[in-house]
Amino acid sequence: MRTVAGFYRDCQEAVGPQPPLEVLLADAIGCVLAEDVQAPFDLPVADLAGCDGYAVRTGDLEGASADNPIELNVTAELHAGDVDPMATIKNGAVRIASGAPIPTGANAVVALEHTDLGEAKVQVTREVVEAENIRPRAQDVRAGDVVIKRGTRVSSRQIALIAGVGRNRVLVHPRPRVVIISIGDEIVEPGQPARPGSVFDANGHALATAVADAGAQTFRVAAVPDERATLRQTIEDQLVRADLIVTTGGISYGSGDTVREVLGLLGTVRFDSVAAWPGHVLGVGKVGDGTPIFCLPGDPVSAQVGFEVYVRPAVRAMQGWSQLNRPTVHARVDSGWYSPKGRREFVRVRLSGEPRGGYRATVQGTPTALLLSALANSNALAVVPEDVTDVQPGDTLACMILD
Repeated sequence: MRTVAGFYRDCQEAVGPQPPLEVLLADAIGCVLAEDVQAPFDLPVADLAGCDGYAVRTGDLEGASADNPIELNVTAELHAGDVDPMATIKNGAVRIASGAPIPTGANAVVALEHTDLGEAKVQVTREVVEAENIRPRAQDVRAGDVVIKRGTRVSSRQIALIAGVGRNRVLVHPRPRVVIISIGDEIVEPGQPARPGSVFDANGHALATAVADAGAQTFRVAAVPDERATLRQTIEDQLVRADLIVTTGGISYGSGDTVREVLGLLGTVRFDSVAAWPGHVLGVGKVGDGTPIFCLPGDPVSAQVGFEVYVRPAVRAMQGWSQLNRPTVHARVDSGWYSPKGRREFVRVRLSGEPRGGYRATVQGTPTALLLSALANSNALAVVPEDVTDVQPGDTLACMILD
């Protein structure tokens, strides 16, 4: 029997970071940088006005106040983007817009609200200090600086800086394309009429959204019957667009081994009994030209638990993440139960509390019953170690936070 840790390693070894790809900035959102981004120039590239006002020499305004305004000659006007050389003269001022370059000789900007807004001459009603309202050259970044490090996840904030230093493309680990395939004769699409023996495709929809939440691109395939030729054709068709395939269903020992037989023809996939509950039969391997594939149980709760424990960390690894697993906290459980000997159990719980006062984990449903309603009401999975069989009320367990 494979341990949880051993199967986790198998899943990690089956994947790897997506090969770096240079993409436009709009396509980099949510991706992890595969390069250090360096600034090719100073930012700002020159001393700039920090507000609308007048560029002045501080010495010309000594003693200025509301009761003693000092009048200066307005010699020119500068706008943001102007590059023509310009200089201030003694007792002179240059009308300047926010973001415009500071003229030679000026060492401060007096804001408009401290002036009479004059055009030919301006009266200033307060003193200013050197560098007031000036954004100095290279205040933000210097040429050659690494402004964003490799391994950073790109959000709109990073896009602003990358664009600000003149880059329109960047090297990233692209989001993997993950194909979800639900397998079983009994599966029907939600919205279709129910019939005796049918099961709505909870797994396909749940896993597709879980994969998207993990940052990958999702392609959900309509449920595939257990018929071998159809299943093989479906998997072969998806290989052209899949960086990872995730299947659910068709792997239990009583299923006729449909999935095992088909995957045996398409690649090398190992199926194990894993020392876990729920989800004790799982598969991992590669098909086609090396596309990794994970095979999860058909039970929706088991499939979701398997995704959280094994698949989600692998999807994050494919994106270049360093933090792969869900965060955990320790919490006191509100009830007791028997946990299967030799298996690591993942129990659906709802966490409450806060760090200072501690956390409480309220068990949802019955641990042995795999209820979708209990899973929907949960925000964490309480983890019972393999060597614990008797969980008592008030015991403290590590809990994987799902929300």
